[in-house]
Amino acid sequence: MEFKEVVGRRRSIRFFEPDKPVEREKIQTILEAARLASCAVNAQWLRAIVVERDNLPEEKLNQLKTPVAALTLDLAPVHIYFFCDLGTVTRNKGGPLKELIDVGALAPSHGWSHKFVDDFVYPQILEPMTKNREGYLAAAVADCGGAAHQALLTAFDEGLGACLNTPNPMLTKQVLGAPDDWVSIWVMLLGYPAESWEAGGQRPRPPFEELYFEGDANTPFRRDPAVVERLKEAKMIQAPAPLPGRKEEIRKLIDRLGLPE
Repeated sequence: MEFKEVVGRRRSIRFFEPDKPVEREKIQTILEAARLASCAVNAQWLRAIVVERDNLPEEKLNQLKTPVAALTLDLAPVHIYFFCDLGTVTRNKGGPLKELIDVGALAPSHGWSHKFVDDFVYPQILEPMTKNREGYLAAAVADCGGAAHQALLTAFDEGLGACLNTPNPMLTKQVLGAPDDWVSIWVMLLGYPAESWEAGGQRPRPPFEELYFEGDANTPFRRDPAVVERLKEAKMIQAPAPLPGRKEEIRKLIDRLGLPE
């Protein structure tokens, strides 16, 4: 698919074909996309643990369930647990930045050198940042979000369905044996959708002009109807929910999959 159509087709899929496995190469492709995402100071905070539902003992699967995602964990054949590794900056001490300098991604014309990283960036910016846990966590998780959503879009480009959920952070770390420096952030539930790819239509969002502004916070960014039409043609903007027949589709899925009413 073209990129705009991938964005347009993304839905939070919650009905999966429970017995249809996901090919390992597709899982790798999703992780490759996350690895290539933009990341501040080249820190690469995002970590992931891939879990195949059927390979997880039942007691551990039950521990990972939350009230809002218990059934979805049962249906999705693959779970990808995302973590933020807060120890990566102090362990590497600016090394990833030096790699960017060595390959020419950070140029001397912009002030970059190994000495600049050693004498200024690490001791005066990066190291102090790690000691302010609240601010550091906010910045690191924001970058993890970009990588996780790049992975999410890739899942749809691979013909799969997916949904991001918030796991129980303490139990997730305990069950999966995550290191102390890792903070549990999301689980991406993954599989072939049992529902139609439209999944009832694009989800409701606030009006464009209430979200985005131009020049200052009091001037809405004017939405051009011609651009909207072009994006509809590119399948980025699609028919909004609810589509006709959505309730009937859900009823049939409940019956076919043997789910509770």
